[in-house]
Amino acid sequence: NLRELDRTLSTLIASRRGGPATDFAIHVVRQCIVLEPLAQSGDMALTLDVLAKVAAQGRGGGAGDALAQLVEQAKRSTPVVGKTETVSEPAVGKAEGVSEPLGKSETIASPAGSKESAGKENTSLHEQVSYILDEWSKISDLPNRDKLAAALLVTLQQSGFLKSDETAEQFFKSLVEIAVAHCLKDQNQQSSPASVLSFEAVDAFIKLVAFLINRSANESDAVNPAARGVRRASQLFRVLGVVVNIMQKTSKENPSAFNPRPFFRMFIGWYMEILESDVGDEIIMIPSLAAITDALLALQPLRVPAFAFSWLELVSHRCFMPKLLLATGQNGWPHFQKLLVALLQFLEPYLRNAELTESIRLMYKGTLRMLLVLLHDFPEFLCKYHFQLCDVIPSSCIQMRNLMLSAFPRNMRLPDPFTPNLKVDLLPEISESPRIVVDFNTSLMGLQGVVNTYLSMRQPANFMKEVLPQKLLLSEPEEVQLRGTKWNVPLINALVLYIGMNAIHKGQAIPMEMFQQLVCEMDAEGRYLVLNAIVNQLRYPNSHTHYFSCVLLYLFGEIQMEVVKEQITRVLLERLIVNRPHPWGLLITFIELIKNPRYSFWSFSFTRRAPEIERLFQNVARSCITSEDEKTLVS
Repeated sequence: NLRELDRTLSTLIASRRGGPATDFAIHVVRQCIVLEPLAQSGDMALTLDVLAKVAAQGRGGGAGDALAQLVEQAKRSTPVVGKTETVSEPAVGKAEGVSEPLGKSETIASPAGSKESAGKENTSLHEQVSYILDEWSKISDLPNRDKLAAALLVTLQQSGFLKSDETAEQFFKSLVEIAVAHCLKDQNQQSSPASVLSFEAVDAFIKLVAFLINRSANESDAVNPAARGVRRASQLFRVLGVVVNIMQKTSKENPSAFNPRPFFRMFIGWYMEILESDVGDEIIMIPSLAAITDALLALQPLRVPAFAFSWLELVSHRCFMPKLLLATGQNGWPHFQKLLVALLQFLEPYLRNAELTESIRLMYKGTLRMLLVLLHDFPEFLCKYHFQLCDVIPSSCIQMRNLMLSAFPRNMRLPDPFTPNLKVDLLPEISESPRIVVDFNTSLMGLQGVVNTYLSMRQPANFMKEVLPQKLLLSEPEEVQLRGTKWNVPLINALVLYIGMNAIHKGQAIPMEMFQQLVCEMDAEGRYLVLNAIVNQLRYPNSHTHYFSCVLLYLFGEIQMEVVKEQITRVLLERLIVNRPHPWGLLITFIELIKNPRYSFWSFSFTRRAPEIERLFQNVARSCITSEDEKTLVS
């Protein structure tokens, strides 16, 4: 309910209850009203008024000007369905050069008046903008550019294009249209999709935007670089908002004709011209990185599929990804986590249904390569966000899941899991809790209270047999068809982790009983998902790995149903037969299972149901034990 959210946010901000409410309100306004117009400014009127007061009173610190600018942008914004601006195809085809004005068929929002006066005004605007871009392209690469650029900047200011947010947005919108039209003018005459394009106008536009942003400084910036960073990010955000809106509209109106190359060139150019110029000052750079992240989230593959390959390259680019992940205090990690989840959400239905077209294969291969870079250079990131990432990886993508779960902190030296008589419970790291990010209030979907009650009192009595299984089922048939399962997999993952963490912190016996009842009461599919959720916690040496390894071994040893033992073996084995890497906790659990006579692993019929199955078990077992223990294998 937007109205209720508006009232709550405005009250929290006005009562000075800390910064999080203000930060959240700014993010909602920027993301849902300005960048990707999903709501009207009237829906958040109270919040916008309070934010305007915050900016006026200076409570926003050095970001006061940027906050006031954001509020003004939001008040002028309207939902996409109500916008009148169009990027017409005739305009893209008719433009012949940077200095040549676009035709009248391209419309830009103008004051109310006759069609004739509006057309003249649009033509005049395009002529002026074309002239400025043409003049800029002549001087942008000259060695003595600064003096000439300063003179052009004076001309630009005198023309009134930058005097207000509204005129500035019209100016940048015209620049984008002119640059793209010039780039694609010969596309229709060339049959090859990989035709050679002219990026002269696009490069001039990139450098003009970078010049305007880099010149945005005032006297206070020397003592307050954070204010400069926010101001620069606000200007970059305004330009990116224009580019995003044009990309979303053109890709939606004519997906087959959408060409992502000029827009990809823009982002890469700004990476070089803006992010690289800030490399020495992280305080200035982080707000710009956040602005680019918001733009990339608005252009994610689920929303603009035609931009998917360019998007993946932009997300993993050397000028973007390392800067986000190396930011002080891990301030860039939440931004990159959103981008990675967006990528995996796009791939999930194709991977789950094994619909691997050539394009999807390439996207999957690119994703794996990016994850390998993360595993090698930023393993702590994968350690921290493994829970959210596992939620969006289908159970059939075993190697991708293994890759993420194999991450361990760089300052840790993993014990060799093949060491004879390894005492896992005596390792110093085994008592330490891992650093993870999980919001149980959200992920448990209202179950937290009733689960806590059962963990403390085993009440209600029918909770495990009747209440919980029903809660774990999806209620809508459409959702069941969309996800390919009747079970709520993210809820199962959250429930398993929550129960285990309660057991670790409180030392209760009830959690183990709950795991046992879950495995026994659920059908084969539900049991498989629960076991997968348990094995997802078998990672590097820590308290979670130790506890969930014990849970799995306890279930194998105590539950007498052979079908349960077979499913436990399946979940472990299918993660071991794929190519490396294999999580450390997975290896030590399987080694314990096949070596410890207590579990009588080789006595069960499923280990020799067919000759090829028997050979598979023996091959995996031999790779997991030393030569001294080979005699334990039953031939």
